[in-house]
Amino acid sequence: MRWALVKVCLAVTAMVVVAFAVPLGLVVKELARDRAFADAERQAATIGPALAITTERARLQRAVASTQAGGDGRMAVHVPDDPGEPGSGYDLGKSRAPKGELTTARRLGRASVSDAPGGYALLQPTALSSGQVAVVEVYVPRALVTSGVTTSWLVLAGVGLALIVGAVAIADRLGTRLVRPAGQLAEAAHDLGRGELGVRVPEDGPAELRAAATAFNSMADQVVQLLASERELAADLSHRLRTPLTVLRLNAASLGEGPAAEQTRAAVAKLEREVDQIIRTARQQKTHTPSGCDASEVIRERMEFWSALAEDEDRTVRLAGVDRTVRVPVARPELGAALDALLGNVFRHTPEGTALAVDVHDGGDASNSVIILVSDAGPGIADPDAALRRGHGDGGPGSTGLGLDIVRRVAESTGGDLRIGRSVLGGTEVRVWLSLNGGGLAGPGQRRRGRKKRTRGRTREPAEH
Repeated sequence: MRWALVKVCLAVTAMVVVAFAVPLGLVVKELARDRAFADAERQAATIGPALAITTERARLQRAVASTQAGGDGRMAVHVPDDPGEPGSGYDLGKSRAPKGELTTARRLGRASVSDAPGGYALLQPTALSSGQVAVVEVYVPRALVTSGVTTSWLVLAGVGLALIVGAVAIADRLGTRLVRPAGQLAEAAHDLGRGELGVRVPEDGPAELRAAATAFNSMADQVVQLLASERELAADLSHRLRTPLTVLRLNAASLGEGPAAEQTRAAVAKLEREVDQIIRTARQQKTHTPSGCDASEVIRERMEFWSALAEDEDRTVRLAGVDRTVRVPVARPELGAALDALLGNVFRHTPEGTALAVDVHDGGDASNSVIILVSDAGPGIADPDAALRRGHGDGGPGSTGLGLDIVRRVAESTGGDLRIGRSVLGGTEVRVWLSLNGGGLAGPGQRRRGRKKRTRGRTREPAEH
C-alpha cells in the first residue's frame, strides 16, 4: 500500500511538472529570442536620425561606432547610389546578410530577419533625404538569441525535481501513517498465534483500521478468558482425581512386599505427580517454553519402567541410538508422557510375545531435527487417519483414542509432526519428528497436509493404537 501510494503520487506529480515545465521552457526560449531582436531593432533605430541628416561616410562611421553593435563589429550600413551621382553608394561595416535579402528589404521597405552564418541578420530599411532607402544590418549571434535559456531550463528542471521529491516524501509519510496500523495488526496477530496472549493493538490510524484493531483486541480478550476457563476446568477435573488416587495409594500400601507391589506403588506415585503437574500447568497464567531435555535419557528411563512388563509378556525389546546425548526442545514430563502413550499402545494392542523397538536418529546440525521411531511386529493399524484424529481411537475397553493425539501435539509443538507407517518388524512404525529450531511454527494447514502425507497409500491389518 505504501509503495502504491508513492507510485501514484510520483506519476501525478511528474505529469503536472511536465505539463507546466515544458510550456514554460518554450516561453523562456521565445522571450530570449524576442529580447535579442528587440535590442537589435533598438540599436538599428539609433542610426536612423544620422542617415536622415547625412550619408557622409565618416560621420556615419562615427555614428555606427557609437552603438554597442557597431563597437562589437555587428552593425553594417548599406547606402545606395545617389541618383545624381552614380557610384556614390557604399557598404559600411561587415555585411553577413545575403545580397538578395538586402535587395528585398530595400524594395519592401520593412524590417526583416534573415539567416546568417552563426546567427541571424536584422535588416532595417531607413529612408534617406534623397528619397533612396538605406538598409541598416545588425548581426545577432545565435548565442545571443539563446542567452540565459539553458540556465532557465536547468532552474525549471531543478524546481520540477524538487517538487517530485517533495511529493514523494509527503506520500511516503502519508503511506507510513496508513500502513503502520496495518503492520501492527498483522504483527499482533502473529504474536497471538505464537501464544503471547497479552498482545494488543493501538487503536489509531484510519477509521477502518481502528475498527479492525478494536475487533482484534476484543477477540484477544475473549481468547484469554476462554483459555483461563479451560485451565480452571482442567485443574478442577484433575483435582477430582485426588480422591480415587488417595484410595489407590492406601490400597497399594497394604499390598505388602514384592515386585508387583513395588511397581504398583511406583505407578500410583507417578500418577499423583502427573496429576499435580497437570494442575500446576493448567493454572499457569503465562505460556511456558520448555527448556528441553535429553531424549536418550528419557527413553532409557521409560524403557526401564516398561521392561518388567515386557519380560512378563516375553517380548523382545531393542534400543538403538540412546547411548549418546540427544537434546530436544521438549519438556521432560511431556516427552515421557508421549513415550508412555506409544509404548502403552504397543502393550495394549499387540499380542504377548510381540517384539518392539525404539530408535533415536539425530540428524545433527544439517537437518536440525531428531526422529524417534517406535516399531512393533504386531498386526498394524487398519485406519491411520482415524488413529491420528483426536478421540477417534477404538482400541477396546479403556481406550480413549487420545494417546497418538498427545504424541502429535508434542511433535507439533516443536514444528515437527507424527507419521504412521509400516515397520521393518512387519507391524506399525510410529515416527515422531522433532524440529530443533522451528518450535511452534507448524500451523493448522501444515499439520493437515502432514497427516495426509503420512497415510497416503498405506493400509493396515485390523488393529488400533
